[in-house]
Amino acid sequence: MRARRRQKLFVVLGLVALVALAVGLTLYALRSNINLFFSPVQIVAGEAPLERQIRAGGMVKEGSVTRDPESLDVTFTVTDYVEDVRVRYSGILPDLFREGQGVVVVGRLQPEGWVRADKVLAKHDENYMPPEVAEALEEAGYAPEDYRDKAAEVGKRLDAERRAGQE
Repeated sequence: MRARRRQKLFVVLGLVALVALAVGLTLYALRSNINLFFSPVQIVAGEAPLERQIRAGGMVKEGSVTRDPESLDVTFTVTDYVEDVRVRYSGILPDLFREGQGVVVVGRLQPEGWVRADKVLAKHDENYMPPEVAEALEEAGYAPEDYRDKAAEVGKRLDAERRAGQE
């Protein structure tokens, strides 16, 4: 092999190695930023990783929201009507958050089985259900449309109770 051809071969091999290294480092850096969606059934079954950021979603179970009067701490239960997962959150909840509505929480699953939420994302209108939640309900054998109707009914009842309490 001639010297010039050998030199070109080393340059090409060096470039391939640098590209492979750059791709490997990029994938390694992005690995920690991936947060996968898990339904309560999957979390209870042990499919969700512990102490790693995940997204968990479902419906806020009616009667499960408790607020600490001394702080912004809130605990509530997210359900897919098969299994329930307890969520603890410290902060201001979205205006649209209420019992019987679809939510997605971003947080870390604790070894005790509850989720410490960093963010709570609520639906944006009464017909909306997060796609992941709808898919999880369908996989569990439930029709999301049934729960949209139920969520709207619960929402109307809770609004009526709030209005009655304010009067």
